[in-house]
Amino acid sequence: MKIEKLEPSKHKEGRWLVWLEDASIVRVGEGDVVSLGLYTGKELTGGEGEALAAAGERSRLMERAVGLLSQRPMSRRELLDKLCAPPRPKKGKYPYDKLDDAPGLETIETQREAVRERAEAVADRLAELGLLNDEEYARMVVRHYAAKGYGPRKLRDELYRRGVPREYWEDALGEREPDDSRIDQLARQKLRGGEPTRENLKKVSDYLARRGYGWDEISGALERLREEEWE
Repeated sequence: MKIEKLEPSKHKEGRWLVWLEDASIVRVGEGDVVSLGLYTGKELTGGEGEALAAAGERSRLMERAVGLLSQRPMSRRELLDKLCAPPRPKKGKYPYDKLDDAPGLETIETQREAVRERAEAVADRLAELGLLNDEEYARMVVRHYAAKGYGPRKLRDELYRRGVPREYWEDALGEREPDDSRIDQLARQKLRGGEPTRENLKKVSDYLARRGYGWDEISGALERLREEEWE
């Protein structure tokens, strides 16, 4: 395979376009051009062609990863899941013209492993650049949901759902300041001006439990409701 043309992208700084003789285009980073020794007219060996294809895939994954992180922060696991997710076929269309054209299970598994390996390398690089940080992300998740009035159990559920490693949970949760005024506000809202009867307090208790609060915090809030009624 011969490189017909090699030129920098006019739209993306640091990206280079490699035009091959089969009319295909591979987009790679500037570092790949140097490390692979690419130049116009170069005849690629089989191994060099594979290395070029791998570099193009890494470049694509890196660009997609940066785009995803620019939309919202996420954990390493969330990012890897998105990068490794297979493309969705268009509605009503099978991805292969004939059943015989579909790859076997062994081929599919090999492809998945290759994509995963490249995605892991991209995630490692983003972590080095400080763009992917599970420890800071854990704190961010805790701050966000604590501000919405959710308790520790709900915060743990969110950390689990978002794939944050457990080693970062306790430090992040430790930064949460217990706020009686917040849980009291939620309790009063649920009571809706009603009498603090046993039935109503049971509803308040169940509501606070669903929001992730533990019994110590719930019982304190219920006691303060009773005290407000007596005053």
